[in-house]
Amino acid sequence: MVTIKDVARVAGVSTATVSRVVHDGGQVGDACRARVKKVIQELGYRPNTNARALVSKTSDTIGVVTPKLSMTFFGCLAAGVEITAREQQLKMLMSNSLYETKTELEAINSLREHQCNAIILHSEYSDEKTLTQLAEEIPGLVLINRFIPSLAQRCVWLDNEAGAREVTEYLIRRGHRKIAVISSVYQNNDPKSRLIGVTDAMKANDLAIDPACIQESTANMRGGEEAVHALIANGCEFTAVVAYNDLMAVGAMNALQDAGIRVPEDVSVVGFDDLYIAKACRPTLTTMHYPVEEMASYAAELAIDLSSGKERLSNRTHLFMPILKERNSVADCLG
Repeated sequence: MVTIKDVARVAGVSTATVSRVVHDGGQVGDACRARVKKVIQELGYRPNTNARALVSKTSDTIGVVTPKLSMTFFGCLAAGVEITAREQQLKMLMSNSLYETKTELEAINSLREHQCNAIILHSEYSDEKTLTQLAEEIPGLVLINRFIPSLAQRCVWLDNEAGAREVTEYLIRRGHRKIAVISSVYQNNDPKSRLIGVTDAMKANDLAIDPACIQESTANMRGGEEAVHALIANGCEFTAVVAYNDLMAVGAMNALQDAGIRVPEDVSVVGFDDLYIAKACRPTLTTMHYPVEEMASYAAELAIDLSSGKERLSNRTHLFMPILKERNSVADCLG
């Protein structure tokens, strides 16, 4: 492997001069700078970014930790961070926690070993005490999709309750009174918050949800199918389904149509997230748009500013709101 000493030897200069050329520093003549750059190109020299980070205590990287990058939602999150990373000319390091607290902490420590002081963390299960300690140790740690009051200034989050309330009120305005809910079994705050939003909207309109019409399953298409099978088996009467996310909503529509129940003529279905599949399925899915890319890009900017000292911690929070996207999976209920 070509080293900085090799470049210095061939160019006939000191390693300090090569370093200044690499970092576009001053005090190097134009002719000398051109000669060093030519040698760098001819030898194929690549600066050791880790070594530079150890010396300067800074890094040209931004870290992202998500539960599972292969899932569309987290892929969109990573894409949002990358937008800011490219604008700031930073490299992006990514890691999966695989929904495990131990793996999540290992991923964070790996980023810290690379002197990565700006980290976007989608934490599912780490407790508040652990996250508070990490925030004290990592200048640019930002939590996305999770709100912790004591770390509000580091949280970029979505009002899930408001979103679920809005989409439920939309169904009620369309005449639906018998509404079923298919939620996620995952023990994080999002399913609870969205269920609260649905029930609040129902109560505000003097309606109630039959407990038999609330089903939990895995937050994917198969889970949506299984939840609908359970609703039908329980004899639940419903004209609309509020799904935890778009994947469950699409699975629910598939199961309903397989059972001879038309969507939206017989049963309307709504989702949450507004993933790409929401526009590709048939009928196209009415859903709440989750601005995950925008939030992730914003979170990256905040992390970079915090890590560099440009942003000071304050009492302000970074709250985003979902937006209703009307498509073809909802019809008026005339009964």
